[in-house]
Amino acid sequence: MTDNKLDDSLAVVILAAGQGTRMKSALPKVLHRIGGRPLIGHVLDTARDLGPAHVIVVVRHERDQVADAVLGVSPEVVVVDQDEIPGTGRAVEVALDRLPDFAGDVLVLSGDVPLLDADTLGAFLRGHRGLAAAATLMSAVLEDPTGYGRVIRDADGGVDRIVEQKDASDAEAATREINAGVYVFQAAALRTQLARLTTDNAQGEKYLTDVIGLLRRDALAVAASVAPDVSLTLGVNDRAQLAEAGRILNARTVRRWQLEGVTIQDPATTWIDVTATLAPDVTVLPNTHILRATVVAAGAVIGPDTSLVDCEVGEGATVRRTDATLAVIGPRATVGPFAHLRPGTQLAEGGKIGTFVETKNAIIGEGSKVPHLSYIGDTTIGRGVNLGAGAITANYDDVAKHRTEIGDEVHSGSHNVFVAPVRIGDGAKTGAGAVIRKDVPPGALALSVAPQRNVEGWVENHRQGTGAADAAARARSAQEADDVAQEEQG
Repeated sequence: MTDNKLDDSLAVVILAAGQGTRMKSALPKVLHRIGGRPLIGHVLDTARDLGPAHVIVVVRHERDQVADAVLGVSPEVVVVDQDEIPGTGRAVEVALDRLPDFAGDVLVLSGDVPLLDADTLGAFLRGHRGLAAAATLMSAVLEDPTGYGRVIRDADGGVDRIVEQKDASDAEAATREINAGVYVFQAAALRTQLARLTTDNAQGEKYLTDVIGLLRRDALAVAASVAPDVSLTLGVNDRAQLAEAGRILNARTVRRWQLEGVTIQDPATTWIDVTATLAPDVTVLPNTHILRATVVAAGAVIGPDTSLVDCEVGEGATVRRTDATLAVIGPRATVGPFAHLRPGTQLAEGGKIGTFVETKNAIIGEGSKVPHLSYIGDTTIGRGVNLGAGAITANYDDVAKHRTEIGDEVHSGSHNVFVAPVRIGDGAKTGAGAVIRKDVPPGALALSVAPQRNVEGWVENHRQGTGAADAAARARSAQEADDVAQEEQG
C-alpha cells in the first residue's frame, strides 16, 4: 500500500459520465456493486490511498444518482458536470476547468475499472515522473483485444498514438497491445492539447486518446507502462464483465485473509466483501458469504451454507447454515443450523439459537437457549433461560408491536405462546402448550389447561368410508374382542 501522505502535485480525475447502455439497467453502470461496494467506490478508495491534493469526479448520465453515491462515501471530492459535448476528452477538460492554477500531474481513472490498486498506480506514477514524460498511459497485452483502443508504436518502439476500435485499420486492429484507459499527464501539456481536440471521428466525440497523438506531433515524450497483471485493467461494460470483475476481486480478498491467518476451506464458494473484517484463526466453511461490515472474532467457525450481512460474531462462536443480518452473536455462542437472525438480534456469550429458529429485535442473555422451532420477536430474555420447542412470542396485535420480557433462569414447556406485552418473572416455569397472556410472577408455574374431552365414535360417524374410519373400526372390533376374552377368562 502507499504511505497515504498528501501529494500536493497530484490531481485525480475519475470519469463517470458514461451511459453504460450495455448493462441494460436502470441503475447507472458505476453504481453496480462488487465486493460490497459500487464500482466507483473501489476507484474512489484507490484514489484516496494515493493521497492526492484534488479528486474530481465527472458525471452526466443519471447525474444525481451518481453524484449522491459519490458524495455519500467521499464527501471531500468535487463533482463536476459534463456538458452536451460528448467524449472522454471533454470530460477531462471540464474537470481541469475546476483547477485553473494546478500545475502538477493529472491522473485519469475510469469509474468502471475497479480492480486497480494503489500499489500499482503508485508505481505507475513514479515511472511517469522518473521519465519526466508529458504523458504516460497504462497498457495491457490481450489475446483478444476486440473492443479496446489499440496502442500504436513507432519504429523505435515508442508510443505514437492510440486508435479506437471503430477508427482502426485492419493492421492497427491486429495489434494486441490495448489502452487500459489509465493516464497521467503533466497538467500544462494536457491543457494545451485538450484545447486542440475535435469531434472528427467515427463516434463524433472528443477523444482523450487523441491527446497522445497531439503530444507526439509536438515532439513531447509519451511513455507506456504495461500493467503487471492484465486483470487489474479490466473494465466493466456488461453483466458478464461485472461478474468476472467480482470473481477476481473476491479471489484477491479471500487470499488476503488466508495470508492473514484465516482458514477458508473452499475459496471457490466463499464470498467475502472488502468491507468485512476477520481475525486470525477464524474458520470459514464452504458456501459462505461474509458481507458488508461484518466482523468475525478469533476462533469463530462460520458455515457451511451461511450468509452474514453487517453482523458481529464473537470469539469462538459457531454459526452454521444461518442467514443473519444486523445481528450480534456473542463469544462462544452457537447458532443454527437453519436459523434466521433478523436485524436487532443480540445473542450473549454462551447463548444458543438453534434449528429452525427465527429471531428479530431480540436480546437473548448469557447462556440462554432457544433450541428449535421457535419465533422470538421484540423480546428480551435474561440469563440461563431455556425455551422449549415451538416457543412463539406473539408480538403483533394487528395494530402495533409489543415486547415480551422473560427474566433470568426461566424454563418454558414445549409449544408455548407468549402474547405480548407480557413479563415472565425470574425463575418461573410454564407448562407444555401454555398460552401466556398475563404476567407470571417470579418462581411461579404458569398453566393454561382445559379438560380433555373425547367424543367416542366421531370419526366413524362423520368420516365414513375413509381410511381413518376403517382403521378405527378395526381397532374398536379388536378392543371389543379383547374385552370379551378377558370377561370369559375372568
